[in-house]
Parts: sequence; structure tokens; C-alpha cells
Amino acid sequence: MTLPPTVTERAFARLAEIGAAAQGKALRVAVEGGGCSGFQYEIDLDTPKDDDLVLEGQGETVVVDSVSLPFLAGATIDFTEELIGARFAIDNPNASSSCGCGTSFSI
Repeated sequence: MTLPPTVTERAFARLAEIGAAAQGKALRVAVEGGGCSGFQYEIDLDTPKDDDLVLEGQGETVVVDSVSLPFLAGATIDFTEELIGARFAIDNPNASSSCGCGTSFSI
């Protein structure tokens, strides 16, 4: 059994600020082929689907599809604010390397 990803309180708070649940949306975190390191994260507001893993907090929802789930086992989904901007970020223990932008990784 693999560990599911976790979502920080800061990420749920940001979703509440943008009113995702009020729009009937969830934060979808997916892994797709591509990017400069082999895989890339796709992060978007979307409607939950039947086969999604659903993570809930503060009245908000984060979903991960069944194909992406093994790539995100044990990962932490967070929201960061830095000088270069604010974004949802993934701390993924499965990634052996990642690119400077933080959205592309290899296993």
C-alpha cells in the first residue's frame, strides 16, 4: 500500500481564498509525460471525477487521478509565495531530479 499525497493547510487556505469550492471546483494535481525532465505536473481547477482520490480540508477539495497517484505517493501539495510569484508546489519524494521551475521531474 502506497502513502497517498498530503495537502498542507496553506494549500487548502489558498483554495478557500480563490473560492474553488464555491465554483464547484477542486484543485486537480496530475502527472503527465513531458517537460524538460521527463514528467511534469499539471495543476488546474477542475470538477472531481469518479475515479479520483479526494483529499478534503477547510471545505475545499484536492483531487488526484488514478494514473497519477503512483507518481505522487507520499508527496506534499503546498502553496508557496516567493519573490518570483505564488504557486501550488509539489514536494515529491519519488522524484530523483527536477528542473529549476519545479514543474518537471524524473523518477
